[in-house]
Amino acid sequence: MNLLYVFGLILAVRLASVFVVKTYYVPDEYWQSLEVAHKLTFGYGYLTWEWVQGIRSYVYPVLIAGLYKLLALLHLDSVQLLVLLPRILQATLTAYSDYRFYVWTGKRKWALFLILVPWFWFYTGSRTLANTLEASLTTIALSYFPWYGEGTAYLWPAAICCFLRPTASVIWLPLSIYHLRKSRQSVVELILKRFLVIGLLVAGLGIAIDTYWHGHLIVTPYEFLKYNIFNNIGSFYGSHPWYWYFTVGLPTVLGINTLPFIYGIMETVRKSEKHEVSKQLLITIFLTLVVLSTVEHKEFRFVSSLLPLCLYVCVDAVSRWSYRASSTMLWCSAFVILLGNVLPAWYLSTVHQKGPIDLMPKLRDIAQEYRDEREHRANILFLMPCHSTPFYSHIHENVTMRFLTCEPNLKNQENFKDEADRFYESPNHWLSSHIPIHPRTALPTHVVLFDSLTEKIGDFLTNYKLLHSIEHAEHRQLRTGRAIQVYQRLLKGEENTFNRDQLPSEQDIESQIFDNRFN
Repeated sequence: MNLLYVFGLILAVRLASVFVVKTYYVPDEYWQSLEVAHKLTFGYGYLTWEWVQGIRSYVYPVLIAGLYKLLALLHLDSVQLLVLLPRILQATLTAYSDYRFYVWTGKRKWALFLILVPWFWFYTGSRTLANTLEASLTTIALSYFPWYGEGTAYLWPAAICCFLRPTASVIWLPLSIYHLRKSRQSVVELILKRFLVIGLLVAGLGIAIDTYWHGHLIVTPYEFLKYNIFNNIGSFYGSHPWYWYFTVGLPTVLGINTLPFIYGIMETVRKSEKHEVSKQLLITIFLTLVVLSTVEHKEFRFVSSLLPLCLYVCVDAVSRWSYRASSTMLWCSAFVILLGNVLPAWYLSTVHQKGPIDLMPKLRDIAQEYRDEREHRANILFLMPCHSTPFYSHIHENVTMRFLTCEPNLKNQENFKDEADRFYESPNHWLSSHIPIHPRTALPTHVVLFDSLTEKIGDFLTNYKLLHSIEHAEHRQLRTGRAIQVYQRLLKGEENTFNRDQLPSEQDIESQIFDNRFN
């Protein structure tokens, strides 16, 4: 199959995901990349506590900031391009990594099929997440790994992975040991002239970039490990049992591809001498899952870098099986795998949690156009779980915005509760303590919240009128809702038009969502 055609096909799929995937996944997609790059380039924005404490590397945001700076110099820094181009950049890198996977696996048709169809990779492959960058670099490094010969080119992307995400070293430590054991070159020479030199060059450049942007000498991988691993700060944002990655995490990321993966495990165990690469990859996968399982805070995206390893095992086994399978069986298997990936990819990319993305253009219009009776610009208050939406990167207007913070207990205070927790314990008390109500012009001009909060702060909202109600999810959760609402402060002369008796009921809100969906 023509390699240029293959790359074109892969690139087309990844670029399509940029325009198809219009839902919200995790805050880090924005708050650890786009928001940081926006502040670096344009001088205003918000940096979360991770950047204040120095546990994040500026390497990835600086790449996006360079793109932003170029747009600014060309006077093309529209919000649409600020949001779109970083995703296109990431999608292109993902496409190249997929192409390298195809080459690594022997240019097999099953390899092309199985790298294009996974729902999770379609869902995250164009998102500006450090985990997506890590997964792409991992795939590229694996494709240059000396499985059957000699070579150290893989050390460059592997070293970058380990600097950006120190937990990536869990993957590369067993693979590096395997390389040293099988290599015909001197182990000492490899370590001193290749591993050490490349590692020091990558670390030196990364430390230089971080030191410049953080403003003082800092080694971010050490800070990352200190806070997230040694101090277990990550558990503040949720914890799962030790076996979660084995029973839920990895099977969910693989989806229906779990079936060929299990078949690949069985074939590798039964005929390990014929599946040397798969055997080493399975050892690496197992060790990585064991190490990651010791950390309380677990997320699906934390195992995304294992996806190319798992898919190789699938390709290796299924390709051998296909030689003795009937044509009908092959097509049926491919159809089941395709359908099993398309359905979750479509639902999660276009339906589930789309509210924050649909919200931002409306807030952008408000930020650009709104003026109150004193000709003051918008002042937006987000009464939502922290980081529930993108921020300045999707508005690109220097207006006042405030959200409920959720910084962890960095000072080890007793009975610590973050601002979001204090708000949700007693919303009205928090509002009366933090938001002035006299004069009315001291109130935020706009309030953004989930519909589940509307009735709880009804008295506060008597000063506002409902401007937008945006469909978000199918079910309400403890702190989120089915819709995101935007309220606008009443202007002078509107006092008699809206009052507390006219706050929308839950039935009115659901009716408006229904109308918006079908009109």
